[in-house]
Amino acid sequence: MASTNKGRTTLEVGTDGVAIITIINPPVNSLAFDVIYSLVDSFQEAARRVDVKAIVLTGANGKFCGGFDISGFIAMQRGTAKLEEPTPGYYSADVLSDSVEGGKKPLVAAIDGLALGGGLELAMICHARISTPAAQLGLPELTLGVIPGFGGTQRLPRIVGISKALEMILTSKPVKGTEAHGLGLVDAVVSPQELVSTARKWALDILERRRPWVASLYRTDKLDSLVEAREKFRFARAQSRKQAPNLTHPLICIDVMEEGIVSGGRVGLLKEYHHFQELIQSDTCKSLVHIFFAQRGTTKVPGVTDLGLKPRRVRKVAVLGGGLMGSGIATALLLSNYTVILKEVNEKFLQAGIGRIKANLQSRVKKGAMSQEKFEKTLSLLKGALDYESFKDVDMVIEAVIENVSLKQDIFSDLEKYCPPHCILASNTSTIDLDLIGKKTKSQDRIIGAHFFSPAHVMPLLEIVRTNQTSPQVIVDLLDVGKKIRKTPVVVGNCTGFAVNRMFFPYSEGAFLLIEHGTDPYQIDKALTKFGMPMGPLRLADLVGFGVVLASGMQFIENFPERTYKSRLIPLMQEDKRAGESTRKGFYLYDDRRKASPDPELRKYIEKARGISGVAIDPKMAKLSEKDIVEMIFFPIVNEACRVFAEGIAVKAADLDIASVMGMGFPSYRGGIMFWADLLGSKYIYSRLEEWSKSYGGFFKPCAFLAERAAKGAPLSAPMEQAKPRL
Repeated sequence: MASTNKGRTTLEVGTDGVAIITIINPPVNSLAFDVIYSLVDSFQEAARRVDVKAIVLTGANGKFCGGFDISGFIAMQRGTAKLEEPTPGYYSADVLSDSVEGGKKPLVAAIDGLALGGGLELAMICHARISTPAAQLGLPELTLGVIPGFGGTQRLPRIVGISKALEMILTSKPVKGTEAHGLGLVDAVVSPQELVSTARKWALDILERRRPWVASLYRTDKLDSLVEAREKFRFARAQSRKQAPNLTHPLICIDVMEEGIVSGGRVGLLKEYHHFQELIQSDTCKSLVHIFFAQRGTTKVPGVTDLGLKPRRVRKVAVLGGGLMGSGIATALLLSNYTVILKEVNEKFLQAGIGRIKANLQSRVKKGAMSQEKFEKTLSLLKGALDYESFKDVDMVIEAVIENVSLKQDIFSDLEKYCPPHCILASNTSTIDLDLIGKKTKSQDRIIGAHFFSPAHVMPLLEIVRTNQTSPQVIVDLLDVGKKIRKTPVVVGNCTGFAVNRMFFPYSEGAFLLIEHGTDPYQIDKALTKFGMPMGPLRLADLVGFGVVLASGMQFIENFPERTYKSRLIPLMQEDKRAGESTRKGFYLYDDRRKASPDPELRKYIEKARGISGVAIDPKMAKLSEKDIVEMIFFPIVNEACRVFAEGIAVKAADLDIASVMGMGFPSYRGGIMFWADLLGSKYIYSRLEEWSKSYGGFFKPCAFLAERAAKGAPLSAPMEQAKPRL
């Protein structure tokens, strides 16, 4: 059957009578449809041939199998391709279980590199598994909104026990070969050089009955009593509902696992197949698969990454400012073995910054993520400075001082004098126009935004902001640095708030509008956390502090006066020395453990703000459903995201999805802000915004792009025909 050069299997028979079946589909030997067809052909050929006594299954180039080819999910969702099966569950039940696992020739998996998802499921069909120490084995399917579909829900509990199987599947965390051996998931651990030869001998030993011939689907020795098993599944369901209340596929997975224990493995296989097919078509799976590919697509920037430019080597980076953000950026760089100079204005501030970096690294030591020796070595890469003398050989500077235009202009003017001509001049500003920052320099081509999110050594997003003058080489260089410090970089254009902060300014402003019109403030936060946000806008305002909220809010009021909501709520609270969590009083009250509780006094500030705004309580707003609250907060965000896309600030709508998920915590299982909007439909969003704008003003007014897409019934994420990316 299909065996193209891209995805296939090969079969070679040695003089010992052992057939080696090798999966070949670079880079991770994933199970594309053609690979599955070819694999079945190879199994059937090995079964037929009289010169084959036993079989070893392995993968090419040091990788066993990385699982099902995820692009196949999209093909199945669109109906453009599917795994051709004569009967439901044919490959899982009839071929792999009955013919291969139940076959007359022993089969051993030789695992190196990866055995993930379908890869591990194939390995578990084998009668024994030999692994290298560093190989990774796991079932991460739940991260894509589906359940294992090739018998993983049935075999893993029988091989490692119900508790460990639940843990591995529900957390999607792989185990290494050495741990897998301790669990009984693999039968032996050997070096990569000995792997195939050991597997060959093991297969022949099984044939000669010197080692056990085990069909995992029918094992019962690791299973608990039915009463104990049911209790474990009940507990797992309760935990899953608590940790992921909006997700049903983990619960379905638990049901399928339990069905197999109660009714037998083969019944479980068919139930697994049925639910896998259903879940592939779910919005959750479509969303998570979209995020998977969107995250990998952020580094493809038309007009930049397609010019054949190679990233220049960045060895030494200077960070200006040792506050929370600067110290976090320095930590991220140090963790990836960059030499870092931390510059501050005086010795006191410098030592405080170095102290923060030490604390960041020491927390990793406490968690067991870093050895004391590695801590010392990492810290030795850090040097402190009070002037620019040591900047003469730096490859990149990241400025992370307070948001003050004239201060930043002076700094960049100095950097031009003291840094070498190839040095990248980056600013971590979150609000100030980069053209303004570089106004006093002649080096606009190497000025770029490197906007990290706090805490910078933890948060995964790096917003790379290019101006009309930024050279493609500098963008390519920063993309490479972003990758090396394990960030997901998103390249955006230069504007107020760039992509993330600009898209999400209606998050807090929308909440203030709703509150002043009569919505219970705490119901707003409750509805949005229930939707899947890490915290609602009011709790978030308390966390970042009222000073920051007000300063960033003013930027948007000045630049977008027609569509911002000007509330006096926060200034009124500031007058009473409320600043948020730092003062233990904001929208919430905070105890010694920083636990938030509603504040009855908030009502008086709301009434004052309402009076200043001249707004009356709207009975409809006072009785909003959770669905209405979510839409009234998020549809203006969708509206602003449309403007960002239409203006070419973002090259792809998918980049805005990644920015929303990684920058603001929008739930990944909803696919990001634009993907989620398209699931609801442009017409619906437009009609709701238009209706609200008539009652509550320009804050809700749909933009021209949204109106145009709605009129055509077109997806908001469809590529722009006219709008060109800013270069």
